[in-house]
Amino acid sequence: MATASSAQGKQQDGRQGGLVRLGIDVGGTFTDLVLLQEGQIRTAKVLSTPSPEAGVFAALDKLGPVEVDVFCHGMTVATNALLERKGSPTLFLTTAGFRDVLAIGRQNRPSLYDLTQPKPEPVVPRHHCLEVKERCSAGGVVEPLTEEEIQRVLREVGERVERDGIRAVGVGFLFSFLYPEHEQRLGAALREAFPDLHVSLSCEVAPEFREYERFSTTAIDAYLSPVLAGYLHRLAQGCRQRGIPEPLIMQSSGGVTSIAQAAAHASVALLSGPAGGVYGAAYLGWLSGYSHLLSFDMGGTSTDVALIQDGLPQVTPSAVVCGLPVQQPQIDIHTVSAGGGSLASLLPGGGLQVGPESAGSNPGPACYGRGGTAPTVTDANLWLGYLPDGGWLGDAVCLRRDLAGQAIGTLAEPLGLTLEETAVGIRTLANVAMARALRVISVERGLDPAHFALLAFGGAGPMHACALAEELGIRRILIPAFAGVLSALGMALADLRRDYRRAILQPLQQLEGEGGGSLLAQWAAPLIRQAQADLQEPGLSFSLDLRYRGQSFELEIPAQLSDPVSLLEQRFHQAHRQRYGWQDPDQEVEVIQLRLRAVQALPPVPLKAPPPLPGDPFKGERQAWTGGRMRPVPVYDRRRMGVGFQLGGPAIVEMPEATVVIEAGWTGNIDAVGTLILSCG
Repeated sequence: MATASSAQGKQQDGRQGGLVRLGIDVGGTFTDLVLLQEGQIRTAKVLSTPSPEAGVFAALDKLGPVEVDVFCHGMTVATNALLERKGSPTLFLTTAGFRDVLAIGRQNRPSLYDLTQPKPEPVVPRHHCLEVKERCSAGGVVEPLTEEEIQRVLREVGERVERDGIRAVGVGFLFSFLYPEHEQRLGAALREAFPDLHVSLSCEVAPEFREYERFSTTAIDAYLSPVLAGYLHRLAQGCRQRGIPEPLIMQSSGGVTSIAQAAAHASVALLSGPAGGVYGAAYLGWLSGYSHLLSFDMGGTSTDVALIQDGLPQVTPSAVVCGLPVQQPQIDIHTVSAGGGSLASLLPGGGLQVGPESAGSNPGPACYGRGGTAPTVTDANLWLGYLPDGGWLGDAVCLRRDLAGQAIGTLAEPLGLTLEETAVGIRTLANVAMARALRVISVERGLDPAHFALLAFGGAGPMHACALAEELGIRRILIPAFAGVLSALGMALADLRRDYRRAILQPLQQLEGEGGGSLLAQWAAPLIRQAQADLQEPGLSFSLDLRYRGQSFELEIPAQLSDPVSLLEQRFHQAHRQRYGWQDPDQEVEVIQLRLRAVQALPPVPLKAPPPLPGDPFKGERQAWTGGRMRPVPVYDRRRMGVGFQLGGPAIVEMPEATVVIEAGWTGNIDAVGTLILSCG
């Protein structure tokens, strides 16, 4: 079975054409496949299935027999299990007196003035939270964990396994991020006594302070890991039968990891699909000479937006997923429920709304002809002429404009509008939601979106890109040659990555060493040893979580092990001013945590623009909505547009997996790597 290491060996042995890399992204509506070979790209798109591995195998079978060196995979298995609360029955073991931490959570709430909003339910109910007699403080052990207590806990866990069908256990003790011995001893005993039981320890999953966030992450990790492990086992079996290597799994942080690591800690792969898209956006933007980007991924179910600065996606140390905190590094992605399959409906007061419900892939939008009757954003785009009547999505779906019109008519009649006006309203509401999301990652962080280019992808993203760019004052849009499968492409391009962290919790000045240097190297030494054991010759980068004393949250600041404390302080003050508009150089700075990112780079892939098919790119005209009315608009075939091809709006460019709508006032040209660059003014 091929692995990343064996694949690198093939590269070093001089194999012609370098690595053959495969990326597959399982989304809510479609499963996308990308194969990279000798700089050329092959793609496949199939409808996602209730059993995700069936969609993967369908895409592989559609591709046909092929030799693959590296297979990178992202999916929504863990996310869906959390959304639908379909994880494994789980126990949570914690320090005596703290069994209610998961239920109590924090006092802050998303809607400040909504006094009736429900609290998110923890994945482990209170009656499955058990107390353990032990206690550590910031200064050391207060109450030892005795062997008698361990045996008592094992007996109680055994009873719960028999009675409640428990399949996983999470362990979270106070201050285990500083003193992990109690968790490690109990974890070892659990694994020995119950070898079929999944065990997640907070000192391994999220060794950070703030017990609620750490406990929540550990409980989620335990709750989801058996589900993800089962899926990955079935996937690996099917891959072996097809001669495909064991997959590397896309992490939320933007790199891939081994299948064993992902199966052991599902919390690292909660947002693996969207992360692949942002990684691919950063890579292709860099190839086209753009390092400051707003990544815009509009799929069938939702839209994901992210900020890319200096060619790098912004990574956050934690996030809130389904209302619950997850302390795992993840690409900072903002998601809104506006996708091609988002349902349009009427509010009780008679107004029009779009989302948050989605038609998904089954039955899908009404125009799919699979039984859906409610109008969606895709139906609106088809009725407005942006999609072709009778056109195909992949090989599975034929679009029917008559069905889209029937669905839109169910809203047009009570609204007293024409079908076109209703479709424009649906599309406009979706655009408003997506523009708001783009403002969250730019304007609300003190950044002007006009200073960025918009890189649009996903099956629906390029249809809405010009409208969003005009709303935000953006004058450059990038549409990759394979915009409809960019998440899968990003996965195929990803490097191996592992993240490590160590709590410090002391004033920054106390890191001062001899000669004005810092003691970071001493703190980082065990993390470096672990990274070098996990990866082959990894590249290492460090950062510190810093804050002013008394603050509740930190800023992550890049650091070198040789940096003097004064330089670290200066960087923090500058970052604080950029983020919040003020700084206080006289205030004491605290260092909360040291972070290490280790990356094992796989051989680079020299992407080339796809060679154009013979024939004229111009396909003819069709009636489409532009300039406030339906009128003839030229339609082009992207596959016949070579490097240097130019065109102007209004126009429609049809791609195998996506469609580009170019508004009036925009011009476009194909660059050297096949990306369509749109410019306004």
